[in-house]
Amino acid sequence: VQLQAYGGGLAQAGGSLRLSCAVSGRTFSSYGMGWFRQTPGKEREFVAAISGIVGNTNYEDSVKGRFTISRDAAKNTVYLQMNSLKPEDTSVYYCAAALGSVATFANGYDYWGQGTQVTVSS
Repeated sequence: VQLQAYGGGLAQAGGSLRLSCAVSGRTFSSYGMGWFRQTPGKEREFVAAISGIVGNTNYEDSVKGRFTISRDAAKNTVYLQMNSLKPEDTSVYYCAAALGSVATFANGYDYWGQGTQVTVSS
């Protein structure tokens, strides 16, 4: 399984970005998918997750109401729509896939994509 994240970039505070994560493999629908972020010197932080079949979602408190995670089975892609961006959202964002249930901790995921940088200016 390979994951490729893209869509990061520079945004102004209050603006929006959409991250995408393309997943290889024929069992995409069975994977729980998550987004994490990490800034230098800090641990990787949970952002959002979506379960495989049912599509239940879970969000870190600071992004609730601003970020939306979704998935498109036809495209084997998971998205993170980020609205009302804040400078503190600046980070490298990673997508991850879990063979089991989705988790809010990094060790719960089995596959990781490369990071994509998101920078929010004030």
